[in-house]
Amino acid sequence: MQAEELKNLVTEIKKHKTEKQNIELKAAAQGCPTRLFDTLSAFSNQDQGGIIIFGIDEGQDYSVVGVYDPQDLQKKVTEQCKQMEPLVRALFTVCEIENKIVVSAEIPGVDISERPVFYKGVGRIKGSYVRVGESDEPMSEYEVYSYDAFRKRTRDDMRMVENAGIHLFDQGRLNQYLDAVKRERKNLSGNVSDDEILELMGVTSHGVPTLAGLMTFAIYPQTYFPQLCITAVVVPGTEIGVTGEDGERFIDNKRITGPIPDMLKEAVDFVRTNSRTKSVVGEDGMRHDKDEYPTIAIREAILNALVHRDYSMHTENVPIRIEMYRDRMEIVNSGGLYGKITIDSLGKVRPETRNAALANMLELLKITENRYSGIPTIRRECKEAGLPAPVFSVLHGEFKVVFKNNIFKEDAIIDKTNMSEAILTFCEKPRSRSELIEFTGMSRFYTMSALVQPLVDEGKLRMTLPEKPKSPKQKFVRVL
Repeated sequence: MQAEELKNLVTEIKKHKTEKQNIELKAAAQGCPTRLFDTLSAFSNQDQGGIIIFGIDEGQDYSVVGVYDPQDLQKKVTEQCKQMEPLVRALFTVCEIENKIVVSAEIPGVDISERPVFYKGVGRIKGSYVRVGESDEPMSEYEVYSYDAFRKRTRDDMRMVENAGIHLFDQGRLNQYLDAVKRERKNLSGNVSDDEILELMGVTSHGVPTLAGLMTFAIYPQTYFPQLCITAVVVPGTEIGVTGEDGERFIDNKRITGPIPDMLKEAVDFVRTNSRTKSVVGEDGMRHDKDEYPTIAIREAILNALVHRDYSMHTENVPIRIEMYRDRMEIVNSGGLYGKITIDSLGKVRPETRNAALANMLELLKITENRYSGIPTIRRECKEAGLPAPVFSVLHGEFKVVFKNNIFKEDAIIDKTNMSEAILTFCEKPRSRSELIEFTGMSRFYTMSALVQPLVDEGKLRMTLPEKPKSPKQKFVRVL
């Protein structure tokens, strides 16, 4: 960094009065800060590195206070850099601002193969930090493990499940897989036994199912890993904790289990069942229903979570989460981005695969293409559906994708007058809740709270069992 660049950076900081993801301020007017290890670690462990600026006091409205001694400061900062593993090499810049000396220390980000950078005085687990906004936060044990696993090329999807047996596999799906291997892997179609194929493809190891084999072919993998599943909820509001009209915390709540192919189908069905529908009149004058979220995009996002999640012992007790809110849907899985891929390059470059054996099995079963087309497909489908671009993020070892549903507005999804009249006509004979939901094509919550209940309140519909409003046998009929 040149002196003029440092001056411009300080001017910007004073204007906005804030630190940044890659900027840390230290006063240092009375001496060198004694503990820079957290920031040195956090900056080193992010791709863009960071800059520590000495001589700016955020406690004094980001005023320039200068440093006590620029030469001694650089010496002592360098001494702290030498206490890091691997060694941190800071690049210093000194300049005069408002008649005071300001010093910056640029901390380069290290290659992922060398992370985590940590303070040797407390060790790898306690001395590794990550930058979150303007603060340095300790890495979790899992985050440290994930770097070590990448460096050592640990294959967690290939670990043996000692107490499982191949006799618990779905034989129909296993036979389908073996046929696909023989058909598409010509070198395995000759004098190679089925047992040898399973070994060579990573379904088994020494005759024992691997985790990848178990999750793909076992009738019920959760016998061995109860939390390697999907938890799916539908929330009445925009945050968990908000309750609906009847005090319910969740409109729907389901634990989805089974092998990956079954979980994928059931999870997509869950989202479709609980998605709202926008009805529009096309140029042909006909009514057309538009889903809240494009099914193809949702399938790809759930599949990505199942295939690319972390399957290590550190995360085997953490399910994938699907959370549907009024304004968005979030899909979260353990395991951040693998290898050198970044959020900015996601879907643009060919990434390394965390669970190569698992991905290969699902490719042969025609469940995934395994061509790194998932993220581009998600983005394209959202764009074509008129939705905002999905938001991808990584925090504390979790990968999250957020879908926003701006095509559905509570007060404008449909001409309510026309829909009310349609419901009244439909209810000239008594109709159950399920019949009404099927008729509107919308969610249970919206159908009953926004469409049916107002008609009851207005005296246009009546309940056949008014003394038991929540009865499953309740029906609604038009008041003539």
